[in-house]
Amino acid sequence: MFNLIEIKKQSEGLTFEQTLDIKEALQERDPSILDIADVKVTGHISHDAGLYLLNYQLTYTITLPSSRSMEPVALAKSLSISEAFIEKVDVKSKAELVEEDLVLIIEGEEISLEESVIDNILLNIPLRVLTAEEEQENQMPSGNSWSVLTEEQYQAQQREKAMANNPFAGLNDLFDD
Repeated sequence: MFNLIEIKKQSEGLTFEQTLDIKEALQERDPSILDIADVKVTGHISHDAGLYLLNYQLTYTITLPSSRSMEPVALAKSLSISEAFIEKVDVKSKAELVEEDLVLIIEGEEISLEESVIDNILLNIPLRVLTAEEEQENQMPSGNSWSVLTEEQYQAQQREKAMANNPFAGLNDLFDD
């Protein structure tokens, strides 16, 4: 947590380096997260012209279930985050920034680094998570009378169906000359 008064007192801003334990809070907001470790944050926060500027480098290792097999997959991530905040009293004077969602409004007298980190981790969870074997095999799951296709496979299948359903397809071999 960064106190707004402390940030304003430091003309050059505050530099920080922290290791956070946010596993419980993350899993509470997204139960699909199996584990998170080594959450390290290094950055700087400053105050300039009514804006609080928070910039940091975030590194962590997150364990998620595979999109295909549900096996745990550990992913090392590194993100550069830049956020701008304003106090509630400045909302009217900076209305265009608020309307365009370029700034976040501070509730209370503090900026929570932990909340920012949690939000950014959740925003950067990939939709496609595969184990090393699944990436190499490039084979989609299938079952009785069903299979998952890539978009290219689907398009090729649709072209084949269109050719087979063509009423003139039987005439193709009529003139072999």
